[in-house]
Amino acid sequence: MKQRLLIGAILFIIIAAYAALNPPPIPQPIASDRFIKLDASGMPMDIWAGPWACILDQKTGLIWENKTDNENIHDAYWTYSWFNQYPIIKESESLQDASFKGTPNKGDCYFEEERCDTLDLIQRTRTHQLCGLKHWRLPSTEELQSLLDHSVRIGEALIQPAFFPHTKKGDYWTSDFDKDLTGVYQHLKFGALAVNFKDGSVKPIPYQNAAFVRLVTEASKNFNISQP
Repeated sequence: MKQRLLIGAILFIIIAAYAALNPPPIPQPIASDRFIKLDASGMPMDIWAGPWACILDQKTGLIWENKTDNENIHDAYWTYSWFNQYPIIKESESLQDASFKGTPNKGDCYFEEERCDTLDLIQRTRTHQLCGLKHWRLPSTEELQSLLDHSVRIGEALIQPAFFPHTKKGDYWTSDFDKDLTGVYQHLKFGALAVNFKDGSVKPIPYQNAAFVRLVTEASKNFNISQP
């Protein structure tokens, strides 16, 4: 009996010493040196607060639409065919006086009587002035690629999940269009580039394909990026 107690005491001392010399890692806070959550009016939010409507990327100066799971117009499950106006208008408050490119109403969402396209989402988001901003648009390929994060856990979408929840592991449209299609899509001739958040690849897909969208805009000159 005494031998068992002695062995137990020795083991306890060894375990305690090991724990003292090898403390568990301190949980790291969500990285906030780059991204800031914004509420529906565009005001910065505490890093642990929610829900949030947009995300400011301090590295690029871009503001991104946050996706939801509540079946509003920003629901992450909605898909869109690529349909936009040419030239792609970035700064104008109006989407008039431009010719159309792409294929309308081949996606799937519940906020349109017909099916959905990228222009539907752009127009509605501009009209609602999400986060107090008017100039929402499709991102360029380089802009969308800037959100790719290969450090996430295996099986997750390649993006910072703490700031961009509900991101799907699939194709997201960019503003880059009139790209030559190849393979099984070659007969359709042209499409637009999409960034895949499952593997990070960039590829042209037909305008009529139903893909996901995350809109972007630039922070206004008087935008206050100070955190709460």
